Amino acid sequence: MITITENARDRTITLLTEEGKDISNYFIRVGVKGGGCSGLSYELDFDNETKPGDQVFDNDGLRIVCDRKSLLYLIGTELDFSDGLKGKGFEFKNPNAQRVCACGESFSI
Repeated sequence: MITITENARDRTITLLTEEGKDISNYFIRVGVKGGGCSGLSYELDFDNETKPGDQVFDNDGLRIVCDRKSLLYLIGTELDFSDGLKGKGFEFKNPNAQRVCACGESFSI
């Protein structure tokens, strides 16, 4: 399962609204791709079409969708959002990541 914090949920709804996208039709797509200084990088985007094999998680009406392969790396991950002085943006809190680069953009298992 992939979850989302209240801060990340609120920010996502704000972004969807600003972009004119309806929360009932759009969702957050998360994934993993090869790359980055630690070997794997996170992907995060809005989408409105599921694909065969996608896993869908509902978080209080906000859907998070992940392809089957990426889910192997992201199971148990929490998506958070921070707008503090130390950085602003979405953050993946992945219990499976053994090594995370300094910038937090890539990881290894």
